[in-house]
Amino acid sequence: MNTIQIAISALLISFLFVWIVTPRFLPVLHKWHFGQSIREEGPKSHLKKSGTPTMGGLVIQGGVLLTMIIFACLGKQRVWFPLLVMIVFGAIGFLDDFIKVSQKHNLGLRAWQKLVLQIAAALAIAWYAGHDPAIGTKLMVPFTNQYWDLGLGYYPFTFFAVVAVTNAVNLTDGLDGLAAGVTAFVMIFFMIMAMVFDLEECAAFGGAVVGACLGFLRYNSNPADIFMGDTGSMALGGAVVVIAIMMQMQLFILIAGLLYVIEALSVVIQVGYFKISHGKRVFRMAPIHHHFELKGWSETRVVTVFWIISIIFVCIAFLAV
Repeated sequence: MNTIQIAISALLISFLFVWIVTPRFLPVLHKWHFGQSIREEGPKSHLKKSGTPTMGGLVIQGGVLLTMIIFACLGKQRVWFPLLVMIVFGAIGFLDDFIKVSQKHNLGLRAWQKLVLQIAAALAIAWYAGHDPAIGTKLMVPFTNQYWDLGLGYYPFTFFAVVAVTNAVNLTDGLDGLAAGVTAFVMIFFMIMAMVFDLEECAAFGGAVVGACLGFLRYNSNPADIFMGDTGSMALGGAVVVIAIMMQMQLFILIAGLLYVIEALSVVIQVGYFKISHGKRVFRMAPIHHHFELKGWSETRVVTVFWIISIIFVCIAFLAV
């Protein structure tokens, strides 16, 4: 198979797995009482979502896992690195979700515990990538058609990118279908670029993640039958950053994934301004998607507008290559 066939096949396999398995997974989550606890300080309209099954990220990871195993059996040996990164961050999210559902509240891992696990994973990923001859310490620079060798600076840069992107994707997961849709668009960018550069493993992994997100949207769009939870959002964050690392395109996350950046910055700005102003706020609520909800936008409208914005950012990223 050529790279295009690999990407499309991976997309379809993962899509069909998630589409078929998710409705059969829902009764299991109901039986185990794995329902989402909603923050009381969040938008009041979200309180009705309390009890909606969560940890749907397990199905997303399952679709990608199955697809990557198939391509590994076809001789694509480099599929294990991105798959392992996705699973590691998915496991961190799963631990967080499991504590929440078992304790029946919306507080899982403490912030420092989650950060320690993310730091450990990010250090290992940065070290491995920098020492892998197929990746190395070079980055493609947007709009220049050139590569920049960071040398030793590559390691702290990639470490920061891993922690920042995984947390930014996690923050984006706050409305039905938002994170799955945005991540599908971002991964379509990397999948297509993998086809252009003839990177078979990246094309397979990108296609698998796109397919899993699209299949999951069938059940996660408003009103959601299931949430991905941190199990899914952390895994997707790991998937986005690792495919960028493998393709030496970390800087392109700032363009294609600019919506992630905006979501994360809205939280940083809100918290920082709240502290220095002794209680004042820039937004009605952060992350910024909640700000528009509290302004009177319906959840569906917020998600649709954010999807459109994300598509525009992805189009700009194509121009930047």
